[in-house]
Amino acid sequence: MTVRKNQASLITDERRRFVAALLELKRSGRYDEFVTTHNAFVLGDTDNGERTGHRSPSFLPWHRRFLLDFELALQSVDASVALPYWDWTADRSVRSPLWGPDFLGGSGRARDGRVTDGPFSGASGNWPITVRVDGRTFLRRSLGTAVRELPTRAEVDSVLSMATYDMAPWNSASDGFRNHLEGWRGVNLHNRVHVWVGGQMATGVSPNDPVFWLHHAFVDKLWAEWQRLHPASGYVPAAGTPDVVDLNEPMKPWNDVTPADLLDHTAHYTFDTDARRPGDRGTPGRRGSLARP
Repeated sequence: MTVRKNQASLITDERRRFVAALLELKRSGRYDEFVTTHNAFVLGDTDNGERTGHRSPSFLPWHRRFLLDFELALQSVDASVALPYWDWTADRSVRSPLWGPDFLGGSGRARDGRVTDGPFSGASGNWPITVRVDGRTFLRRSLGTAVRELPTRAEVDSVLSMATYDMAPWNSASDGFRNHLEGWRGVNLHNRVHVWVGGQMATGVSPNDPVFWLHHAFVDKLWAEWQRLHPASGYVPAAGTPDVVDLNEPMKPWNDVTPADLLDHTAHYTFDTDARRPGDRGTPGRRGSLARP
């Protein structure tokens, strides 16, 4: 069983293997397929039309499946690799080892945002940005510039306390846990972190920055925490809702998996904190196919 760990607890060899697997997926061209898929859904998901990956109840199961596919791709390179998560409520500094030259590299330079150190820097030659929103072909960041502070644990707890998963109008104007976690309402969690990192992370091609996967692994973990806190609540809408994905409706681009298939993360992986809660294994659900998009 795959165990997703806090990136702060990874040993040197685990960080090295994770980075090496990322670089191999990039070299083979498989990495950019994920960037292309994500960007297409960011552009296509609108408040007043069909929406699947963003601004909708399926934001969380869609990204859970997206991360599962990416994790399997990493494991096809190195079976020992799992997606780590970045707890941005605790690891909040631009001087964190997360941004060290032996892991993800640091912030970008002031004039153009170009990351100049680490394995994904422009100078390394290993990380050309080919799926992009402008002509710049290098990884960009501006840590803590557009937004100064990352979300706090108190802000996370305030969102986790919401007992309703989602509600009409099922978009960025909705109240409920999903939309407050996604960040269109309230204290703004997920969206704020994207903007805090800046560069490509603030655009539809955000998976160009490897920190995307660590960020979303933590968002996914927060969904699992919410499920444990509210066992009587669940994914809505159940059926018959135009433009959004109902509980048992297939999600694009896969069409072989529904939100119901993805409610129980323990069918696929656990988090390092799950072992501390024996007998508390999340919300039951069916295991879906994990073919790559």
